[in-house]
Amino acid sequence: MHLKGTRAGLLAGLGLIAIVSQFYRSSLGVIAPELVRDLSLSPQALGLAGGVFFLALGTVQVPVGMSFDRIGPRRTVAWISVFAVAGALWMSLARTGPELIAGRFLVGVGCAASFMSVVLLMVRWYPGDRIATMYARVFAVSQVGNLMAATPMAWMSEAYGWRAVFAGSAAVVVGVTLFFVWAVRDQPPGQPPVSARGESLSQALRGFVEVFRLPGWRRVVAVHMVAYATLATILGLWAGPYLHDVHGLDAVGRGHVILAMSCAQVAGMLWLVPLERRFDTRKGVILVAGCGVIAILLTLAALSDPPLWLAVTLLVALCGVSTYSPIIIAHAASLTPAPLLGRGSAAANLGQVAGSFLLPVITGAIAGLFVRTEAGYPPQAYRWIFLFMAAALAAGLAVYSKARDLKPGRAA
Repeated sequence: MHLKGTRAGLLAGLGLIAIVSQFYRSSLGVIAPELVRDLSLSPQALGLAGGVFFLALGTVQVPVGMSFDRIGPRRTVAWISVFAVAGALWMSLARTGPELIAGRFLVGVGCAASFMSVVLLMVRWYPGDRIATMYARVFAVSQVGNLMAATPMAWMSEAYGWRAVFAGSAAVVVGVTLFFVWAVRDQPPGQPPVSARGESLSQALRGFVEVFRLPGWRRVVAVHMVAYATLATILGLWAGPYLHDVHGLDAVGRGHVILAMSCAQVAGMLWLVPLERRFDTRKGVILVAGCGVIAILLTLAALSDPPLWLAVTLLVALCGVSTYSPIIIAHAASLTPAPLLGRGSAAANLGQVAGSFLLPVITGAIAGLFVRTEAGYPPQAYRWIFLFMAAALAAGLAVYSKARDLKPGRAA
């Protein structure tokens, strides 16, 4: 199969950088109890370590979006990946909580162009009515990163230590970046390059202001702030501690559950996202799926002592229903004019990463209100965490409910 400069190469390159990003997003979940032990992390520090990855993404969204529009996604991914390599090595050497957090921040910077490049390149390479579906396919492939951060991460950490795992991941980033640069092109063959080189810095920044002023755009971003953040906070941060503290699972046991949650996320991508085309509505699918997630979170919050099988079932179901972010992204992209797509992708991603930073930090503060024993945090701490996330998602959906529905069939 010919890969260089083709759709196959595009999908392979995007899939690989997305896998790397997903691995780092979720890499703390299964080893969180060990990190708390080895680095003497407080719940606030653990929450910050989980959220700082997304803070880093948000910090560089504006320059990355400008870089996309000025030099293209391919070269942007190449130069920014250096930070991911440095951050992974830094994490492997961490001896304190602040050192771990600093390494996570660098890794977040290095992954800042991954999913933004997926959005922008899908718009350039595929017709409008296929964008959400193709993005969902790449996102489904990216869940291999979550799978690797589950049972394999637990096994490798027990065999070699979590430091060795992060050190080895730096070499993986180098290989993936080299393949991406070789295989991916910024536009299909025969199309002229899309560039904004003639813009001044002030003109480029004004483009971000224009994006935020687009009609209906902010309502879509309101739900984008909490939809993915809810999933990322559960899967990437609190699922492991919850299963350890409340249900007594060891690292491998936690890994098995998180693996099942990640598989449910892949399945959700494949069955839920195509519903927008089947029913020709983005808004309807987003609202129904979001309400389903709220119902699951409220159930987890209401149960004082759920049996393990029920807790696992609810966590897996939550991941299966929380996979509507590609539809939100497609909705935001459909509101954005072509010359602003790079900055539009960056601005939408900025909303997502803002929520993905705030939810771990706030939930870490909630856990800190409870006394931690040798067994971990009490069940009440997690019930309040689940309740808070349900309320946050409900608020985002309430704002989004007044947005205008753009039919996928009209974007072809």
